[in-house]
Amino acid sequence: MTYLIAEIGQNHNGSIDLAKLLIDIVARPITDKFNNKQFKGMDAVKFTKRDLKQELSKSQMDRIYNSPNSFGKTYGEHREYLELSDIEHFELFNYAKSKNLDFIETICGIGGLSLLKLFKPDKLKVASRDLTNLPLIKALAENKIPMILSTGMSGIKEIDNAINIISNYHEKISILHCLSEYPASYKNINLKSIVFLKKKYPRYTIGYSDHSIGISIPNAAVAIGAEIIEKHVTLDRNMKGTDQIGSLSIPGIEKMVRDIRNLEDALGEEKVIISDSVKENKLKLERSIASKVKILKGQVLKESDLQLLSPGDGFKWSDLKKIIGKKVKIDIDKDEIIYGKFLE
Repeated sequence: MTYLIAEIGQNHNGSIDLAKLLIDIVARPITDKFNNKQFKGMDAVKFTKRDLKQELSKSQMDRIYNSPNSFGKTYGEHREYLELSDIEHFELFNYAKSKNLDFIETICGIGGLSLLKLFKPDKLKVASRDLTNLPLIKALAENKIPMILSTGMSGIKEIDNAINIISNYHEKISILHCLSEYPASYKNINLKSIVFLKKKYPRYTIGYSDHSIGISIPNAAVAIGAEIIEKHVTLDRNMKGTDQIGSLSIPGIEKMVRDIRNLEDALGEEKVIISDSVKENKLKLERSIASKVKILKGQVLKESDLQLLSPGDGFKWSDLKKIIGKKVKIDIDKDEIIYGKFLE
């Protein structure tokens, strides 16, 4: 089954209570009333941990931040407002575990590894911006925790450089195709990169981190082979915050999980199958050889006497040679199916 990651990131807006509410939402089972099914919620939540000392230059941290999405007068104050402490991340880890969810951390600086003194995430994520941050990647890999690489700003060279470093410590690597555009324009997404990555890196799990509006692109990604889907989630897309608008709110979360799980059922196998579910319709709707005119007892069947009508429980046109030239044992009215028991 596709591994579904709810990226909460910093959509908690600095509130641990809001973060817990988002965990509750993505952990809830999803009901498909039409198919009378219930699906498990998402598989994992992902949060972001920054070390603000290793984030931006001093001038950038001190610059005035007048955006409607700002939580502080300067960009540094904004970032500090959104940052949860190690203890709070630990609390969220335990809360997610109580809801049977995996817990993933995007670590944006070596200092963020202080979290590991308190708990061990199920996976560590390297954000697209840090795929070229080789010292960080090495520090993460040394812990031998499974790693997810997001490729939204990188090409093959950067991916290979990261893999080469991680491979010195472990091979538990997943690669997510991504477009670091918020929200992502459909024309720029290039989903076929997933197919390329699966061929290029067959040893690793390939998935897709989505920043587009809606759920059609994650569904399509699963259809062409993505084994992981990561999607931002929010309580309300109109909330303050740069990631909120491109995130899924509650109805979108439910629809995406429902549609991906139904899609997995629908994908099936690489062969042509006549499903048991169509047998009744096949019998009812397919055509059988029937009389075009009234045929009298003892008459020899000719092709000109025959046509095709439903139901499909008689001879097919491919069986024509089996009945041409045969005598009939009874009178057969016009527009009736010709069964084997009618023939000598």
